[in-house]
Amino acid sequence: MTIEDTTQTQGLAALVKSRTDDAHRAAESSSFMADLLDGALPEAAYIELEAQSWFIYRALEAGGRSLADDALVAPFLDDALLRLHGLEQDLEHHLGARWRESISMLPSTERYAGRIAEVVDTWPAGFIAHHYLRYLGDLSGGQIIRTKMSRAYGYDTDGVRFYVFDSIAKPKPYKDRYRAKMDALPIGGAETERFIAEVADAFRLNRDLFADLGERYVRSGAAV
Repeated sequence: MTIEDTTQTQGLAALVKSRTDDAHRAAESSSFMADLLDGALPEAAYIELEAQSWFIYRALEAGGRSLADDALVAPFLDDALLRLHGLEQDLEHHLGARWRESISMLPSTERYAGRIAEVVDTWPAGFIAHHYLRYLGDLSGGQIIRTKMSRAYGYDTDGVRFYVFDSIAKPKPYKDRYRAKMDALPIGGAETERFIAEVADAFRLNRDLFADLGERYVRSGAAV
């Protein structure tokens, strides 16, 4: 069976999910995320995750604005998905009005944001790969993170606004529509393989970020 036959049988979204499953599992099973979701890390670890996420979403949402007129990208852009404002509200809640002065990119974050900027400039379909991973992840596993962080650190809404999608009442139908747009992308063959590889690379970039964070925060609750 050729790549084209497989894509037509499964659809691109299902193909991406199955072909990147190992990379996905490796990222989500990081010791940092496991400890964070167990409530075994200091609150500062969660705040640092949000700070690094801000740099990533700054690159992602700037890329979306740059590609707003691109025929491939435009169907995926939706203000209801945007996360940067929620992150900024969270960081102000955590760190105060001058929060920008107290955060900086980790090496892994710099590589991640740099890769997003690169595909924005050179390969719109590659931007969609990152858009897909981040936003569908926020609508899925991100909701688990929101619940766990609220329980661990006593947040109500302030502090976890990053994960609040006020304009998406039913995430599952929304995600189904998003995947249908992926299936409709006019790519195939080598371009499909390249797209799948980019999603897998994005998972690895997330894993590298979690590894960096894991070096700074240990399960005992002490920052290193």
